[in-house]
Amino acid sequence: MPATHDDMPLKIAVDAMGGDYAPTEIVRGVVAFLSLPKESDAPETSATVLLVGDPDRLQQEIESALAHHPLTAGDAARLSIIPAEQVIGMHEHPMRAFLDKPKASLVVATELVKRGEAHACISAGNTGACMVAATQLLGRVADIKRPAIATLMPVETGGYSIVVDAGANVDCKPGQLVQFAYLGSIYAEKALGIQNPRVGLLSNGEEEAKGNDLVHEVHPRLAAERPRLNFIGNVEGNHVFEGGVDVIVSDGFIGNVLLKSAEGAAKLAMTLLARDAKATEDEQVRNVLLAALLRLRQRMDYAEVGGAPLLGVNGASFIAHGRSDANAIANGIRRAAHAAGTNYVEAIQIALKGMGAE
Repeated sequence: MPATHDDMPLKIAVDAMGGDYAPTEIVRGVVAFLSLPKESDAPETSATVLLVGDPDRLQQEIESALAHHPLTAGDAARLSIIPAEQVIGMHEHPMRAFLDKPKASLVVATELVKRGEAHACISAGNTGACMVAATQLLGRVADIKRPAIATLMPVETGGYSIVVDAGANVDCKPGQLVQFAYLGSIYAEKALGIQNPRVGLLSNGEEEAKGNDLVHEVHPRLAAERPRLNFIGNVEGNHVFEGGVDVIVSDGFIGNVLLKSAEGAAKLAMTLLARDAKATEDEQVRNVLLAALLRLRQRMDYAEVGGAPLLGVNGASFIAHGRSDANAIANGIRRAAHAAGTNYVEAIQIALKGMGAE
């Protein structure tokens, strides 16, 4: 279990070497985060960043980033480099890489959380390796058997809904989905400020009779958790984006298909809108379309969310998209810092103590 933080200022460990565009975009994202306006009611905007990776290369990247995006002396002082000698590639076997590369940047970043030297860690690197590092080093909460990835999805009414699990566990038992429901509900309440989050079970119809065997087994179990859990029944894929449900429970296979389908649909919408804007000869119409495109991108682009928490481990561990750019990293650091400051991990520990996952 991670050591205590002794009320130290928020510190976020960032894996600088993980991701398709590392370390350049990671460093630029860190610099962008450090330059964000400071908000008195948002302590995460003043968090310190521990940048983990090859010191020589990171120093070069920092100097390059600062040449284009200078920081004040105070903001620059919030950045430290933590050496890491190894890097886990995006396609390496997660457990083997974790065992063979104990000094890899994502492992070192996770160890900082374990030792209480950071409140949270975030990586855009190998997702499986991030999960293995968090599970092995931080440990699982209470009787959690399968930690889950919680991904935020934009909704029509503003804000986000949460899909749990979004890809960590392909095959699940019914009791594990009940745990996912609690993980998502607690995170929604603590980290997103949603009171009494509405929990839905992802299915192919709202009726109780709909769904596969797993859904049929999970539905009555979730219903039995009322009123402790605000379970509203089955929800369909389109409901995820309407704003009528806050937490969507699913196994990781279906959850990841939903996530990737949503990303593809959003990309298609933005591509078509950009194509129409480029094709029009009316400057006023073009400006309207470009403005609409910008608003759509701000709401739908995964870079605006930045990172997804791995729920069910004894520490705040966040996983960013492998193609994260500087904007995604900056947003991910802020989201991780904000969430870590809410003590959602402790709330999960208390709520799930003694809950099995048969």
